[in-house]
Amino acid sequence: MIVGTAGHIDHGKTALVRALTGVNTDRLEDEKKRGITIALGYAYSPLANGDMLGFVDVPGHENLVHTMVAGATGIDYALLVVAADDGIMPQTHEHVAILSLLGLTRGCVVINKVDRVEPEVVQQLQHDLQNVLQSTFLATAPFFATSSLTGQGIDQLKNHLESEAQQVQQRQQTGFFRLAIDRVFTLEGQGTVVTGTTYAGMTQLGDEQATLRLMPQNQGVRIRSIHAQNTPSQQAKAGQRCALNIAGVAKDEIQRGNWVADSRCFVPATHIDVRLQLLASADTSLKTWTPVHVHVGAAHYVAHIVPLSQDVIQPDQTALAQLVFDEPICSMPGDRFIVRNAQAKHTIGGGVVLDPNAPDRKRRSLARLAWLDGVEAYLDGRGLDLLLRQAPYGLEQPFLQRLIGADIAQLQAPTGTIWVQSPRSIALRVLIHNNAWEHVLARIETVLAEAHERYPDEPGVEAARLRRMVAPRAPDALWFGALHELIQRRRLAINGPWYRLSAHTVQLTPDEEALALKLIGLSHEGRYNPPWVRDMAQTLEVPEDQLRTLGRKLVRQGVLFQVVRDLYYHRDHVLELAQCLDELAQPNGVKAAEFRDNLNLGRKRTIQILEFFERIGYTRRLRDKHLIRPDNTVFTQLQS
Repeated sequence: MIVGTAGHIDHGKTALVRALTGVNTDRLEDEKKRGITIALGYAYSPLANGDMLGFVDVPGHENLVHTMVAGATGIDYALLVVAADDGIMPQTHEHVAILSLLGLTRGCVVINKVDRVEPEVVQQLQHDLQNVLQSTFLATAPFFATSSLTGQGIDQLKNHLESEAQQVQQRQQTGFFRLAIDRVFTLEGQGTVVTGTTYAGMTQLGDEQATLRLMPQNQGVRIRSIHAQNTPSQQAKAGQRCALNIAGVAKDEIQRGNWVADSRCFVPATHIDVRLQLLASADTSLKTWTPVHVHVGAAHYVAHIVPLSQDVIQPDQTALAQLVFDEPICSMPGDRFIVRNAQAKHTIGGGVVLDPNAPDRKRRSLARLAWLDGVEAYLDGRGLDLLLRQAPYGLEQPFLQRLIGADIAQLQAPTGTIWVQSPRSIALRVLIHNNAWEHVLARIETVLAEAHERYPDEPGVEAARLRRMVAPRAPDALWFGALHELIQRRRLAINGPWYRLSAHTVQLTPDEEALALKLIGLSHEGRYNPPWVRDMAQTLEVPEDQLRTLGRKLVRQGVLFQVVRDLYYHRDHVLELAQCLDELAQPNGVKAAEFRDNLNLGRKRTIQILEFFERIGYTRRLRDKHLIRPDNTVFTQLQS
């Protein structure tokens, strides 16, 4: 169990920890000279069962609340300290508010320095504190009267803490490992050491499968040694104060607020959607772009508020909001945070992270707010059903992993859902409700039917173009999984780069087959400048309409491609043109004149070819240049 102190400056927090553990947590020379705590201090006390009780001693000065928050984040038990001769002071109120906003549910109240006052004063202070704390998590907390100088009450407090430590519920260790760094230093002969509270998961020395990274720098790290609860250990696990000796990273590359975490934990972002609670004691309301100081994990940032569910957030109100940061930060759904005013003088609120990778557009739309309600429902223990109802394209595996903080193997999928897997990668999966899945499949068929009716001469629709027509925001796993599923059900067919409905096909009669060989031959001989239908009709001595009908059938079979009406290119030459265009357009695109000169064709024919490639989704035009679409599959499928 990790115990965190709280309370006003000079109320004896450090002396109390020293009386409980024998350790002076003031390690800096300035702290010892001035007699006040400036930096976070740490102490440990062994328990009878072999575990270790950890203490985080925080500063009480109003200008050091940011340090207090860094230390209080991740603790299990709060030790609110109030000096008997001073009574309730500003940071008494503020620290209690911070601990409440951080989600603390357990703690006790210590009236310290009782040797300086009469017993009646202690009794009155306890009465006053009970009134102040009656609406907080400390409403039913036990009280202890102590004196660090005389030792009064120290044994009783120590016994209580040891008893509480035996009852504390062990944090789940099956999730992704992450440690919030609150201190970094170097040790001679060992190198860089970081310390912090382990939020979740477990890591151990020699685990070759562990992929830990320093975040948000996204730099790989290797752990040389571990101290857990001030003791050498082979592993670091959730709920412990740990020191990690890491290799390959210099001290000046790390700062308080960074994380050592499993690579699947974080995607750094500048926009985070949250549930924000503004304290009743807040001296301000929050409007769009109000600047605030935000503390999350052990980090301190400046951000701007964007209310989402209402225009203004007033004191004592709770609302959905977006935090917009100047730099990418790391957080996970369910993380707690603290908000202080623009001057960083007063704590005005806090809340819970809902979406750590929020959009900056349409952030106040009804669909977006419903999505956040679904996330909040899951974090409140109400399951994934509401969130899945707001996910027409399902929930991607990386998002789900960050939502639950663990591998999806630990997720029990709700009834009526399926996992859709991309045929291209087993690592890409989407969880989607059955109804939403069938709607996506039906939508693909509907769009293809409309395309066949509108463009009967086309053999189908290329994959990337079809995706833009059906579901441009669908994740890769869902999209390619849907195409694969329809092909497996024989409701969809693929011919080269073209997708078509299975019914959209053609068979040639014996007479047509003989004429088709001649038509194909003439087209192939023409290479990049094949003859027009009227010219082939004269050569073959057949009606033009008969050749047009046959040409459309060959296009549907994927043998020919109609670049413009009455102009058919052989499949081999379309492949050559696509490859030539790909080579010329890398990396910044190609102008029509450059493509024309390379092909030795006229400008009109070159433009016709370029417009054909744009129409099938192979290229796009940007001003006077033609660029290869990064999401196209034309070239690959033409080769198959």
